Amino acid sequence: MRLLSGASASRIPCPLLSFARARPRCLPVPPSGTACRAASSSAAAAAGDGGALKPWLFVGLGNPGKVYQGTRHNVGFEMIDVIAEAEGISLSSMQFKAMVGKGRIGDAPIMLAKPQTFMNASGESVGQLVSYFKIPLNQVLVMYDDLDLPFAKLRLLPKGGHGGHNGMRSIINHLKQNRDFPRLRIGIGRPPGKMDPANFVLRPFNRKEQEELDFAFHRGLEAVRIMALEGFNKSATYTLAHMVVILLSGNPELPRTEEVI
Repeated sequence: MRLLSGASASRIPCPLLSFARARPRCLPVPPSGTACRAASSSAAAAAGDGGALKPWLFVGLGNPGKVYQGTRHNVGFEMIDVIAEAEGISLSSMQFKAMVGKGRIGDAPIMLAKPQTFMNASGESVGQLVSYFKIPLNQVLVMYDDLDLPFAKLRLLPKGGHGGHNGMRSIINHLKQNRDFPRLRIGIGRPPGKMDPANFVLRPFNRKEQEELDFAFHRGLEAVRIMALEGFNKSATYTLAHMVVILLSGNPELPRTEEVI
């Protein structure tokens, strides 16, 4: 379990939570002067009928079962676990073929989900969750592994295609080909040599890679907090470990609608 501090990581005891984790981590709650200040200003924008806030749905993709824990293809599951631990949310219920937990980031209601359908059928779960809870697609963030990103790099996008990722392909299919939902792509790098990508994504991480990934998850956590409190379409900037991360608004006039974190 790690508490990230600056450029180092130290092991500390962490309270036991009631949801299963492959490798539990402790991550620090940011200072009160950061993105949490935006919670009240974003409440009206997220309100549905009668002023009720629609929850954000944060979905991490992966494969269920111990054999897949700690593999590259399951970094979406791990990102959800990091958010759950940091925000004190228990993924203790099973709804629509997914492990689900509900809670808040500041004043913003959120729902965390890890589909248990296996990667290639993720849309069966996500489609039902979106439909039943009537969640606007611009408040559905899907987190998943990406072979085309350098290892431990993150890319936040407001919308897009599946890019050859079968889990995303399934989700888009079950959302009636609608691609207008944000996604957080987590870089796992390319397979070495002539290794089959299908085998590479099922490989575990070594210790050095895991340390790098822990920092990436921390950056992802901060990005998720800003998104829940300010929304994707409000540009937000924060500094973490001497790195400025810019979440672009998706304005069609901008030359790029993404930023590597």
